[in-house]
Amino acid sequence: MNPKPNHEPNDTITTAPSIELGSIPAPETKHDDPFLVTFTEPLDPENPKDWPTSRKWAVTDVLSATGFNRIMVSTIMAPALSTIAKEFDMSSTESAMALSIYLLATAFGPLFIGPLSEVYGRRSILHASNIWFLVWNIACGFANSKEILIASRFLAGFGASAIYALANGVLGDVWRPEQRGRSLGMYLLIPLLGAAVGPIIGGFMAGRTTWRWMFWSTSIFQAVMILVSFTAFKETHAPSILLHRAKTLRKETGNSQYQTTDERLHANKSPTKILARALIRPINLLSFHPIIQITSLISAFYYGILYIVLSTFSDLWMKQYKQTVEISGLHYISCALGEIAGSQIGAKMMDALYRRRISNSDSNSSEHVPESRILLVFPGALIGPLGLFLYGWAAQARLHWAIVDVGIFFAMLGMQITGLPMTAYVMEAYPEYTSSAGAASQFG
Repeated sequence: MNPKPNHEPNDTITTAPSIELGSIPAPETKHDDPFLVTFTEPLDPENPKDWPTSRKWAVTDVLSATGFNRIMVSTIMAPALSTIAKEFDMSSTESAMALSIYLLATAFGPLFIGPLSEVYGRRSILHASNIWFLVWNIACGFANSKEILIASRFLAGFGASAIYALANGVLGDVWRPEQRGRSLGMYLLIPLLGAAVGPIIGGFMAGRTTWRWMFWSTSIFQAVMILVSFTAFKETHAPSILLHRAKTLRKETGNSQYQTTDERLHANKSPTKILARALIRPINLLSFHPIIQITSLISAFYYGILYIVLSTFSDLWMKQYKQTVEISGLHYISCALGEIAGSQIGAKMMDALYRRRISNSDSNSSEHVPESRILLVFPGALIGPLGLFLYGWAAQARLHWAIVDVGIFFAMLGMQITGLPMTAYVMEAYPEYTSSAGAASQFG
């Protein structure tokens, strides 16, 4: 089931020139119309897919390091939940909410941030979200009531969600299908470390200093990342790059005929209408596209399992195995190692399958389609539940702590192997609206 990816959801499926330009169809190539602003073939230095590999890795690494901090913030307070709950007189439900409301915000945020990046470009949205996240993460450290802490966590999570909205879009902007596995695997490598580093740092801070330093220290790191992103992150959104090129040509030549395909397509639409249409796109995708609905349900299940584990993991070791808060944080390493191993194994499997398919002598099999990614979902779908069963059974029976860690390792490994090809599938099925499609699939 291929979802006609090159057209906006609910648009009439026609060729771009005949949509709104009246009786004079716009040519589809620059060869036919010298005033059509497009990337030159075969190579254009401003086309993100033609960038030098070093520049591609630069923008990928900026996203990866930013994602590391934001994932670390999502888990860093887990070992200190009991301490924070005691200070603010929070119930068990409220303390769990203080942790998980960050995740709720990361589900809602991409619904707005993803479409905005498709209208205003990836770079400006990344910078704005970085500053927003920094302000509210600092506020968490100065919170003097449970209400302020929970509200600040939600607003910080909203800013942090930009990385989830932008990652799919940026990776789809700069990397070609044959590099999909490697780029996703390397992008995920650093952020997934945050899932382990966060609770470890949080555990030692909770035991040796105030929990507020969890937020202050990550805010310092975020301030550094803001400076790095302003210098190292270049615009990757092709329509935004072409729009800048068209404006430059119009200014230099004084000829208003220089336009991009998007400008011609939306010639009769006001900026407000364009923005409104972009903002409802994720909801349209989630409402009417079975691909998005299914991936959303699977993502929701995995995120639910992940945060149930993260919010109860520390208590398991402290209450059932009588370990200190510092040592309990070290067990999060097994979670991160499972996710890292899953991302790297899944990435290599994905690229190997792609190369095998392309090199197949049968012409019908050699053409790449997004659906070919789905085959790799099944190994993870088997390994993950088996790991969860081992984790739950070993913890309930109070077996040796290493068996519990092995169980959660395989559970996280399976989840990552399942999630990676689903992410690639959505990116390649909706190449024009990757951020919106990714936001919709994550919303569940």
